Amino acid sequence: MRVTISPLPRMRGLLVGVLIFAGSLGFAAGPAAEKGPTWNGFVTDFLNTYFATHPEAAVQAGRHEFDGRLPNWSPEGLIHEIAQLKTQRAAALAFNADTLDEAQRFERDYLVAQISAQLFWLATADAPHKSPFYYADALDPDVYVSRPYASLPVRLQAYTRYARAVPAALDQIRVNLNGTLAKPLVEIGRVSIGGLADFYEKDVPAVFASVTDKALQSDFQEANAAAIKAVRAFDSWLGEKEKSATADFALGKDKFRAMLRETEAVDTPLAALEEIGRKDLERNLAALKEACAAYAPGKTVQEAMALAYAHKPNGTVVEYATKQLEELRQFVTDKDLMTIPGTEKALVAEAPAYKRWNFAYIAIPGPYEKGLPSVYYVAPPDSAWPKQKQEDYVPGIASLLFTSAHEVWPGHFQQFLHANRVTSEIGRDFVGYAFAEGWAHYSEELMWEAGFGDQSPEIHIGQLQEALLRNIRFISAIGLHTKGMTIDESTKLFREQGFQDEATAEQQARRGTFDPAYINYTMGKLMIRKLREDWTATHGGRAAWKEFHDKFLSYGGPPIPLVRKAMLGAEDKGSLF
Repeated sequence: MRVTISPLPRMRGLLVGVLIFAGSLGFAAGPAAEKGPTWNGFVTDFLNTYFATHPEAAVQAGRHEFDGRLPNWSPEGLIHEIAQLKTQRAAALAFNADTLDEAQRFERDYLVAQISAQLFWLATADAPHKSPFYYADALDPDVYVSRPYASLPVRLQAYTRYARAVPAALDQIRVNLNGTLAKPLVEIGRVSIGGLADFYEKDVPAVFASVTDKALQSDFQEANAAAIKAVRAFDSWLGEKEKSATADFALGKDKFRAMLRETEAVDTPLAALEEIGRKDLERNLAALKEACAAYAPGKTVQEAMALAYAHKPNGTVVEYATKQLEELRQFVTDKDLMTIPGTEKALVAEAPAYKRWNFAYIAIPGPYEKGLPSVYYVAPPDSAWPKQKQEDYVPGIASLLFTSAHEVWPGHFQQFLHANRVTSEIGRDFVGYAFAEGWAHYSEELMWEAGFGDQSPEIHIGQLQEALLRNIRFISAIGLHTKGMTIDESTKLFREQGFQDEATAEQQARRGTFDPAYINYTMGKLMIRKLREDWTATHGGRAAWKEFHDKFLSYGGPPIPLVRKAMLGAEDKGSLF
């Protein structure tokens, strides 16, 4: 989620974190800082190596000299990357803390954590050999099609180079996925990768139709046709794999704990973590009962929620969400909740079909782009669904409101306005899943707490419905991957305690199979709320919210426990949750 919501570590794709710079923390330069060039040189080498290994991440960040290239996913390439990361981690740890200033020590600790996160997915989880979705973000050509970073002829050439690289990349992926796969992971692979063929065929030519250079068009058509053929063949191959696929998608307790530890620096025991999640679920259910009683006296919670959800947007969801963004930004400004740096815009558009496995996401240009808009995408219902299911899928205006808050103001878009301005290059290039999704989810409740909607029970129901969705993700992630929970059991939870419609409940349960890290929405939010409580206790209470928000966002997006340590220091006597 850039914010593409991949569960796997991708630059600017939510799962890897940011390195902080000395100036933003106000550290004084001293003798230790003179050692900076050595550390800075190491950071530069790390970035150069990362971009070379993941050129698709470089493109997303705005480094367009890498346009059209895809990673080396051959077995040898994966082995080399793992060895390379281990070498880089050892080299980072070899820097003596006494030779680094405070900011550099923070930077080193996060760089080590970020490398560990990549190694978890590559080696411990073995995602390249188990999950087609591991490759989905890198194969996504949206940056060439939708981001106006250059003229259409230039972007057409970049897309053509990308399309030429697709068949060989899919051959490498096929080799890696040759073992027995889990059926839900095959299914999402067919949507996120197999669905690219229709996108290539129906949408991409229309984008570049106005390019008049016949040679460019001829090259494009040839490369695009080969890419379409390769994707369809790959999708058919996945279809055959699906016939022998199993239900064995779970990470298991040990790997799930390792995921939390290695990707987010959270080592809370699973039983305690689940109890924390259930308590927050109970908090939100109690608030929902109260809000529903105020909104529709005499009605059950289910009836009141149905009434609120039936209050649908006038016109299209895109049109209504656009209006909501204006209201949300004005509220953030009027209440002075946080600083809004820059003048970048967030537009709203309908999501392409191959990315409609989740209702909403935002694509944010990387830190090396200048002045480009972000795009907040919303997914229409599947036209193949029954009419009632399609109608149910469109959210009520209150639920949509907090989706808009999550994705744009003051959620992802606002957070990346800050992250894109971090001085350190690595600080601009990496943002962690729990930081980004935790902040975006935190932002929803923040807007309600700050008074958005004038305490309207309907608005509160919308905020709580989004919170309950994330609560059930939290519980389902643990259940699906450590306790033998089935997809049907997760779906039932989303329906009965998350109050989601049939289509959304099933979609969200299935997402948990290939995105175990979607626990990070509520987990990140709870860590931020606890940090706000502990930090503002000695900085002026609620009056210090703006100062807290600005300081928290100044870190860009590292694991939240590292931010907690940096903000509270020796004063930290509390816990993460």
